[in-house]
Amino acid sequence: MKPRITLITLGVDDLERAVAFYRDGLGLPTNGIVGREFEHGAVAFFDLGAVRLALWARSDLAHDAGRAQPAGTSAGFALAHNVNTREEVDAVMAQAAAAGATIVKPAQETFWGGYAGYFADPDNHLWEIAWNPQLRVED
Repeated sequence: MKPRITLITLGVDDLERAVAFYRDGLGLPTNGIVGREFEHGAVAFFDLGAVRLALWARSDLAHDAGRAQPAGTSAGFALAHNVNTREEVDAVMAQAAAAGATIVKPAQETFWGGYAGYFADPDNHLWEIAWNPQLRVED
């Protein structure tokens, strides 16, 4: 297998609400929900550059995978969004909060010399917003 990730799919409880959060609240580009004509097919895709983000109802994702819908949260992993300044971290955290995210850990200095904070989207998916002085992010 070649090392590559092309799509990250998040299972959500309310697809319309999740799309509104990511599209309207965070400003991520999307063509909206597609696949409504298929049973278990409604999904929304967001262009993140080299990777796409998909939102799919938890029950439909479980159906497609052929397993029972898992209970609990997805706090066992976090998606990371790196920016180029501390100020950008604060701006993204404020944007997420205004869109309805829960601030899990306010942005602060990190043990590794950066600046970062965490928020949870309306379906409790964790996002880390970070500035790493050793990493320059290309726009």
